[in-house]
Amino acid sequence: MAEETVGVVGAGIVGLATAREVALRRPGTRVVVLEKEQEVSRHQTGHNSGVVHAGIYYTPGSLKADLCVRGVSLLREYCQDRRLPYEEIGKLVVAVREDELGRMESLYERAKNNHVPELRKVSREQIRELEPHAGGIAALHSPRTAITDYPAVARAFAEDVVDSGGEVRLGFPVTSITTVPGGIEVASGQDRVRVGRLILCAGLQSDSVAQLARDKQEPRIIPFRGEYMLLRPDRAHLVRGLIYPVPDPRYPFLGVHFTPRVDGSVEVGPNAVLALAKEGYRRSRVSPRDLLALAAYPGAWKMAAQHWRTGIKEYRGSFSAAAFMKDAGRYVPEVGVRDVVRGGAGVRAQALDRDGTLVDDFRIHRVGRITAVRNAPSPAATASMAIAEHIAAAVFGEP
Repeated sequence: MAEETVGVVGAGIVGLATAREVALRRPGTRVVVLEKEQEVSRHQTGHNSGVVHAGIYYTPGSLKADLCVRGVSLLREYCQDRRLPYEEIGKLVVAVREDELGRMESLYERAKNNHVPELRKVSREQIRELEPHAGGIAALHSPRTAITDYPAVARAFAEDVVDSGGEVRLGFPVTSITTVPGGIEVASGQDRVRVGRLILCAGLQSDSVAQLARDKQEPRIIPFRGEYMLLRPDRAHLVRGLIYPVPDPRYPFLGVHFTPRVDGSVEVGPNAVLALAKEGYRRSRVSPRDLLALAAYPGAWKMAAQHWRTGIKEYRGSFSAAAFMKDAGRYVPEVGVRDVVRGGAGVRAQALDRDGTLVDDFRIHRVGRITAVRNAPSPAATASMAIAEHIAAAVFGEP
């Protein structure tokens, strides 16, 4: 029966966590995950830095803050149960200039309101004790901030869905969504799947897929490519834990930072440059269709008018390793251009409203029996299991 089947579009970490939660919450419900790629976690999840955020940055009381804090505990327990990597290596949020100290103090108060565990202020000398090669005049230390392997977590979620009697159907790019008597028909060309309820977790394609379901046009997804450098293996010892700048509250991006990975490598980055395709992981990837849609959207021009100076700076770092490393060197002064090689890149699905506002919090829309996740920004991977609880409760009308 269609009423006993729930479809989920998208096999990234949020979609798979949601499918798993539905299967756990409603035993006997068959869950079908529909994914256009030939494997799970190909996009944002597969290019994630692996950081498990503790909740330092987010506005207290926002959905983002609440789901992050809840998500950390769920993810930690899940990784322990499934013997997946979960390493609490700690994070320093470092002020390198006097004019950053006020923002750092505001961040400290915000983090305390979000109940970030064991957070403390540290002096210049204490920074050196924690990170002997780091710069900075003061910092916040979050010892419980962790790293994990999000693609491995996503694969484990997919296994849970299949073990519950569900299906993860790969190679199924959704081309139409139609409401039919008693349910919803999801098509990929001539292939069709009938479900009773549908949840859209399409990430970079979330606006396009939501429009197939006749949801409102806003927000639109603007792709920002984040490019990384990698420390050479013989220089990786210069960084012990996560080293971040004090963020600028005007932007949703956290700035260039140092990120140890569970494989022992250390990433430097990312920058944030406008990608010329929604899946534009390389500079050479250009989608005329995506560019035309971007040019036709008033919000894109309003965003550009507000942030063009920052955009030029970010593009300079994209083409010049020296410019890229100039900012990074303020946080670990011993690291320069000769100590890094070009690494990978990810693309962030940044939601944008018509007035040019960069959407910061989660956004979830309802269209009849369809639930559309229209914005799931960082810390979506950290919060994935809590987001799944929130979505499943909304789908079934539970508190």
